[in-house]
Amino acid sequence: MIKKLIKHGNSSALIIDKPIIELLHIDENTALELSTDGKSIIISPVSDAKRLSRLKNSLKSINQKHSKTLKKLSE
Repeated sequence: MIKKLIKHGNSSALIIDKPIIELLHIDENTALELSTDGKSIIISPVSDAKRLSRLKNSLKSINQKHSKTLKKLSE
């Protein structure tokens, strides 16, 4: 399957087709981890509870520290 990024505000987005979403048992509320091996993008659902908790805490901290900047970027 070949995909292209689409423009989403000031960012780019990748649309994941429904069959893949169903295969991975994920939805729009599923936390996803992005990583790379230097040549490819790897997108994985976060399934480790400790890891998910750390991610949520990190996002909360980032949002608290940088909320003004993030709001400006989203405009």
